[in-house]
Amino acid sequence: MNTIRDQLWQDIRDEAAQAARDEPVLASYLHRALLSHATLESALLYNLAELLGSSVVSALTLQQVFAQALAAAPAIGVNARRDILAYHERDPACDRYLMPLLYFKGFHALQVHRTAHHLWQSGRRPLALFLQNQCSERFGVDIHPAARIGGGIMIDHATGVVIGETASVGDDVSMLHSVTLGGTGCEGGDRHPKVRAGVLIAAGAQILGNIEIGAGARIGAGSLVLDPVPPGATVVGVPARIVAGGAAEPRAAQGVA
Repeated sequence: MNTIRDQLWQDIRDEAAQAARDEPVLASYLHRALLSHATLESALLYNLAELLGSSVVSALTLQQVFAQALAAAPAIGVNARRDILAYHERDPACDRYLMPLLYFKGFHALQVHRTAHHLWQSGRRPLALFLQNQCSERFGVDIHPAARIGGGIMIDHATGVVIGETASVGDDVSMLHSVTLGGTGCEGGDRHPKVRAGVLIAAGAQILGNIEIGAGARIGAGSLVLDPVPPGATVVGVPARIVAGGAAEPRAAQGVA
């Protein structure tokens, strides 16, 4: 595992050094953001803090918050690496490992959420909610800090993504911009979707209520999903209906708030 982790970081450093040679205007930035750091984790927390720091909470203070969370929950760093690999493998526009770390706000939002989730679970809820708010303001991505998200996640473009409090997202899920994992507005408690491993959710899809999206399912762009989706099925439409990989057909939409 350490060899794999070190190789990814070395690949990122090599890409950054080449980019600095190719574009001298960015050499100083690339040194601060990547080349001056001994580990990927150090670069990650530095870049997140720089993106979110403000007169309310300084970048230095946020860097300390991220570092404390990373030390207490090493899975944050492990999943960040899995996310980088996911972007590189699944996003045709991502041809360098450094791109998510430096430029992709979906990746940034995921990593901020991982720290906010740790803070939420640790009882530091005001700070967790502050990070959620700042993430929404800066990146246009609103993920409740209580939501559970696995590793190997790719959120492409990411603008307008909303993930509710009791939602969960399994490993190796891909989603595009303007996806909602929300409630119906008709109930409290456990009210958000459970998205299992390997699901693909296309742009603008809305998945509402405490329903399960089975492993490997595919949700078409702009679909409104109100019923469980079997593993491996493809659903499209408003309301969404199974078009491949399953026999049952979801019911029609009723009283969605």
